[in-house]
Amino acid sequence: MYMVYWSTIEEGAGVPHAEPFDTSDMVEAMKFMEALRARQRAGEAVRFITMCSEHPDVVGHPGVDVTGPDYNWKKRRR
Repeated sequence: MYMVYWSTIEEGAGVPHAEPFDTSDMVEAMKFMEALRARQRAGEAVRFITMCSEHPDVVGHPGVDVTGPDYNWKKRRR
């Protein structure tokens, strides 16, 4: 799944917005973002245009996980 986030400036304050897109609609999300950027270039008060994704079938948990005592990773140094 993709989410496009952006803010508009209304009466001097930032107003957050979001638009969801299906996992198979990345191209549509990119087109939507470009339309927002076109509005921004045209002088509209559109700011902070960004996209993030989260796959619904992800295997692990997001973020940092705790390792066990048997975890022994070492960085290879040259």
